[in-house]
Amino acid sequence: MTHTVFIDGEAGTTGLQIRDRLAARGDLEVLSIDPARRKDPQARAELLNAADAVVLCLPDDASREAVSLIRSNTVKVIDASTAFRTAPGWVYGFPEKSREQREQIRNARRVANPGCWPTGFIALVRPLVEAGLLPRDYPLTAHGVSGYTGGGKGLIAEMEGEPASGTRDAYRTYGMTLAHKHLPEMVANTGIDGPPVFCPAVGRYAQGMIVEVPLHLARLTGRPGAADLHAALAAAYEGERFVEVASLAECAELQSARAGAAGYVAGLDPEALNGANRMRLHVFANEPAGQARLVALLDNLGKGASGAAVQNLNLMLGIDEGEGL
Repeated sequence: MTHTVFIDGEAGTTGLQIRDRLAARGDLEVLSIDPARRKDPQARAELLNAADAVVLCLPDDASREAVSLIRSNTVKVIDASTAFRTAPGWVYGFPEKSREQREQIRNARRVANPGCWPTGFIALVRPLVEAGLLPRDYPLTAHGVSGYTGGGKGLIAEMEGEPASGTRDAYRTYGMTLAHKHLPEMVANTGIDGPPVFCPAVGRYAQGMIVEVPLHLARLTGRPGAADLHAALAAAYEGERFVEVASLAECAELQSARAGAAGYVAGLDPEALNGANRMRLHVFANEPAGQARLVALLDNLGKGASGAAVQNLNLMLGIDEGEGL
């Protein structure tokens, strides 16, 4: 059976990557709008209601508008914006979030694709909360670095354009208002009582990211060590295809044998998983000092965007979730 898919916003960064991932598949037919009618509400509405599944790769307000145009009660919708990630009636599109989440996505008509930063944060934090190791009121911090494609067309144009004032930064922090739009979904999908102090940054490279959550072991329930944190993560993602947990031996090697004289760790390259719908989790700890760093490595345009959308699309259409990934 061939399913029809319409990508509303296929000319954007995420839309292009989703289209590329679907291009060679014989089980799907991608419907395209006439470029001249791309902003015509009637033309869009026709395709939004004619397809078996719709993937929205639009700004928040445009996504809300697109959903309002859908009258069909059979079309399945995946939204890649922030608009519906905590909205009633929408299922959060992180299949590995829990043992029940995958089935909820399979049965859903409305799925909100996760943000790239929340994907790493939720993957690291939720299992520890569920295992009773991380108190729900723990004062969490989350930080890391992402490729500039996560900032959308404006930042891409700035980073890839001609050199100009303020455009040659090697590394740039942002979200200085401490009110980032990702925070609600980070809270809602981990079980924590309040938002972390979120300190995102962008580097001068296109895609790939590292998400970190530092912890004081003495402040955790039962004063767990690295092995306890690792065991909780490993149990949560046992058997998963797209989320893996690096062994403690590998993490120890990264910490010691492969660290240079100045303590720089070799091997945690934010671009290492680019092009893949994979995420790799790490546990680094200094138990005598009572500290740990949890680190997620993923492609912000892969498992953090287009790959996740295709995985969710497969589940919603009853196809093997790894198809095309």
